[in-house]
Amino acid sequence: MDVLLIGSGGREHAIAWKLKQSKQLGKLYIAPGNAGTGMCGQNVAIKDDDLAGLVDFAKTNKVGLVIVGPEDPLSLGVVDAMEAAGIKAFGPSGPAAQLEADKAFAKQIMRASAVSTAEARVFDRFSDAKAYIASRDEPVVVKAAGLAKGKGVIVCDDPSDGILAAEKMMVDKVFGAAGDRVVVEDKLLGEEASILAFVDGRNIYLMESSQDHKPIGDGDTGPNTGGMGAYSPAPVVTNDMMNKITREILVPVVDAMNRNGTPYKGVLYAGLMMTSGGPRVLEFNVRFGDPETQPILMRLQGDLLEVFLAVCDGRLDEVALKWDPRPAICVVMASGGYPGAYEKGKIITGLKEAESLEDVVVFHAGTVERDGDIVTNGGRVLGVTALGRDIGGAKARAYEGVDCISFEGAYCRRDISDKALQRS
Repeated sequence: MDVLLIGSGGREHAIAWKLKQSKQLGKLYIAPGNAGTGMCGQNVAIKDDDLAGLVDFAKTNKVGLVIVGPEDPLSLGVVDAMEAAGIKAFGPSGPAAQLEADKAFAKQIMRASAVSTAEARVFDRFSDAKAYIASRDEPVVVKAAGLAKGKGVIVCDDPSDGILAAEKMMVDKVFGAAGDRVVVEDKLLGEEASILAFVDGRNIYLMESSQDHKPIGDGDTGPNTGGMGAYSPAPVVTNDMMNKITREILVPVVDAMNRNGTPYKGVLYAGLMMTSGGPRVLEFNVRFGDPETQPILMRLQGDLLEVFLAVCDGRLDEVALKWDPRPAICVVMASGGYPGAYEKGKIITGLKEAESLEDVVVFHAGTVERDGDIVTNGGRVLGVTALGRDIGGAKARAYEGVDCISFEGAYCRRDISDKALQRS
């Protein structure tokens, strides 16, 4: 079967890498892709938000399945457009994708399904948001209601900082239209975890747990990013807790989406805070997380393409997956200055040396091939991912890979997985 994969990040390289292991795969096209995906298939110069161009390519090349990586084309309705053209597509519909694209909608779904989450208020005017935050004495979290590439969340221990955050979003438009509406919610205390599940509208199949590291600096300091690293499994999520999350969060939300007339198919990602009172939802994403996908797919044993097809066909209950018991860790190497301004076009060296290490895969994110060199082309450049006998071994191997690679201004956190090590 010929497949079109939409996207250009580390998540898409990891998906492409895993798809290449499927005996069912024919040609693999990636639009627009990066230097890493180009090693797995054929990159196609079509932007991920060019719905007409993507549909036309899929029809012309008789693509059997379209897989959507990023949130933007999902929220624009690329799955609906593909299905209208008679092309099978993996991912939620445009209306269902609002679970991520509109945080106010997500709060409504959680209230309707009695899912535990932070108390929140939604504001369309800065003056109203300012007045509400000024009345608070406790820390707040200010979120752009729309899509902001994982950066539209500002945690404010001092409510006065919350007013400044809301002003940046609603008045200064630092996140563009995503900040026209904001959600102001209570700050939850605990340890974060990411739970991803395949959903076919009726059946739910949980993947292994993981934990992302959003802030730019060691010790979770500095501004939020798209994610600076991840590991799987996350020891903070026990088997009993996974059952609780399924029973009290995932099942109610999938049921609520059905009742809402927006049935859910694809990957459902629950970003959770593991509080002293149990798991509470921070956010939902409607696709694979990045960088959680990299360590999760490193551990996945089985045919990912078959899972995608089962979700599309509503037969997820026929799927049985196995997981490598060894933990995996992904360390993101970023451009200097990220998540702020950064330069592109820096030559990357040491990739072959890193990938020659046992159980290490370097997933490309912001890269492009230019005149025979691999150069930087984004904020998050690479995701160096490794398996290990235990968390400590995986961490050592991942950073051994990181230390093989260099480019001007390269930056990474050095504490990815330390929270897990503290629990071991």
